[in-house]
Amino acid sequence: MAHLHCRSAFISDVHLGTPDCKAGYLLDFLRKLRCEKLYLVGDIVDMEALARRSWWHADHSAVLAEVLDMARRGVEVTYIPGNHDAPMRGLAGQSFGGVRIALDAIHEGADGRRYRVSHGDEFDPEHVGRTWMLHLGEAMHRFICWTNRRVHAMRRRLAMPYLPLSIIVKSHIGKALAYIRAYEQRVADDARARGIDGHICGHIHFGHVRDMDGVLYLNDGDWVEHCTALVEDNTGAMELIHWSEQPAALGRASRELVWPSAAAGLALAPLARRQRRLDELKSAA
Repeated sequence: MAHLHCRSAFISDVHLGTPDCKAGYLLDFLRKLRCEKLYLVGDIVDMEALARRSWWHADHSAVLAEVLDMARRGVEVTYIPGNHDAPMRGLAGQSFGGVRIALDAIHEGADGRRYRVSHGDEFDPEHVGRTWMLHLGEAMHRFICWTNRRVHAMRRRLAMPYLPLSIIVKSHIGKALAYIRAYEQRVADDARARGIDGHICGHIHFGHVRDMDGVLYLNDGDWVEHCTALVEDNTGAMELIHWSEQPAALGRASRELVWPSAAAGLALAPLARRQRRLDELKSAA
């Protein structure tokens, strides 16, 4: 596949150090990516999971090596730790191997629009205050990921494209949808109060491009279930893309148009319905 050229790229919730991480897809994405700026928006290495159980794969080391190689090639790499790699927040303001560590950042797009970039756990009341709800939610999430691994393995044996089980689960459970909507609203309200054009985050493992009364909510998704990233082209347009055997565009926000709109529902409808190719972003290797 040809290289993917863009101005900036945002990835989060990779969870290296867990068996659910789709490091192979991410490694392919990074090797084909040609960008000026790369933002690692938290939960890159799952230090919480590694503290409970040691698990690592060669592809996980290769992902880290590729990021460092990108920094050596001149890509501006900013690492904003999340709640699963929170110990790295103590290193904010320092750089390692050309990778700058920060608590958050302000990204100015090519079109002049300004976005705050943070992992997003600060907007999650279940993470911040309700410990029992947090543990219950994480237990359910681990079960979904466990099931997703087995479904993915079966689909690969049948030569079928990747389709995350959690898309079906999250899109059909009312409480999950209500939680996502409330989270998006808190993020958008904060961006509006700061007087900026939007917010780029991760955390909830549900990528979405949404215009919320003039404020852009941009969630880059994850590499545990959905294998998504947010990319900015040279005009400043932001696009949410899925990356596996069949890459697809899931949402786009330019100054002229935002799709899917808020009325269109959540961005991650089954990926089979959104197999629009990335022709605008590709060029010959």
